Amino acid sequence: MPAPTASAPASAAAPAPTSDTGPGTAPGAGRKTLAVLLLVPALAALVLWTFAWPAARMAPRDLPVGVAGPVAAADGVARELERHAGAFEVHRYEDAAAARSAVENREVYGAVVVTPAGPELLTASAGSPVVAGLLREAVTGGAAAENRTVPVTDVVALPPADPRGAVLGASLLPLALAGAATGAAAVLLGLRGTRAVATLAGASALAGLTGAALAHGWLGVLTGNAWAEAGVLALTVLAIGATFAGLATLLGKPGFGLAAVLTILAGNAFSGMASAPELLPSGIGLLGQWLPPGAGGSALRSVAYFDGAAAGGPLLVLSLWAVAGLTALALGTRRRPGPAPVPAPDPTPVPATAG
Repeated sequence: MPAPTASAPASAAAPAPTSDTGPGTAPGAGRKTLAVLLLVPALAALVLWTFAWPAARMAPRDLPVGVAGPVAAADGVARELERHAGAFEVHRYEDAAAARSAVENREVYGAVVVTPAGPELLTASAGSPVVAGLLREAVTGGAAAENRTVPVTDVVALPPADPRGAVLGASLLPLALAGAATGAAAVLLGLRGTRAVATLAGASALAGLTGAALAHGWLGVLTGNAWAEAGVLALTVLAIGATFAGLATLLGKPGFGLAAVLTILAGNAFSGMASAPELLPSGIGLLGQWLPPGAGGSALRSVAYFDGAAAGGPLLVLSLWAVAGLTALALGTRRRPGPAPVPAPDPTPVPATAG
C-alpha cells in the first residue's frame, strides 16, 4: 500500500490577497495620484491667469497717437491727451496729410487734426477696433459735454465681412495648433535631417495657402495681397512648428511642454490681437510681440490692411524663430546617437568526423 502523502498548506496554495493600499499596490501609485490631483488645478489656474489677467488689466499705456494743426491749438490738444498720465505717446505732425499718412503707415493708431472749424479725429479700426473706440470716446467725450460734434474718419477700416475684427483675432489659435501638430508629427514620426526640414516647410506652405484661401477668398475677412497673406500664414506656422520640433529634439518630452507654453499659452494670451499690445500690462505686450503668435498676428494685420506697412519687424521675429527651431532640429539630430551595433554571434565549431 502506498504511503500517504502530506498535503500542502492552504496558505501556500492560495495567493496572497491584495488591496489598493496593501503590498500589492504598484510602487508610487499613491504619489502619482497625488501629483495628478495637485497638478490639474495648478494647470487650470495657470491657464486662467495667463488669459484673464491681461484682459482684467487692460488700459492704454504709451499708446501712439498723432496731433496735427496750428502750434497753439495743437498744443492744447496734446496737453489734454497728456493729462492721462502714461496713457498716450503723442506724436506731432504739421498737417492733416502728414497725420493721415502716419495712420496709414501704422506709426500711430489715430490722430487729432485741429482745423479752423474744430478738431477732427482720424482712426484706423483695422489697426485695432478697441483702440479706435477708445480714441473716439476720449476725443469726442468732452465735445459732447459742450454740445459740439467731432467728425471721425476711419482711415483704414475693417472689411464689412469682419467689422469688429473678431475673425482676425480668432485666427491665431488655429495657426498655433497647426504649427504644433506639424512640429510634433515631424518628431514623433522620426523624421531626420533634410527630410524633417522639408516636411515642416511643405506642410507650413500648404497651411498658409489653405488659410489664405479660406480667409481671403471664401470669408473675405482679409483684403490685402492674397499671396503675401499666404506667405505670412505659412511663416507663422513654420515658426511655431520649428519651435516644437527643435525643442522636442533637444529636450525630449519637456520640450513639447515648453513649446506649448511659448506658442499656445503665453503666445496667444500675450499677442494683443483682440485689443492691442499697448493695452496689455507693461512688458506683457512687448513680450507677446517677440513670440511667434504675436509677431504673426501683427504681420498678418499689416499685409492684410496696410499694404505691408510696419511688417518688417514681425517678419524678422518669425524668421528668427523658424531658423532657430530648424537649427536645433538639425543639431539635435546629429548629436542623437544611433542604435548600438548588434555583435555578430560567435561561430559554432563544427565537430570533426572520423574518416
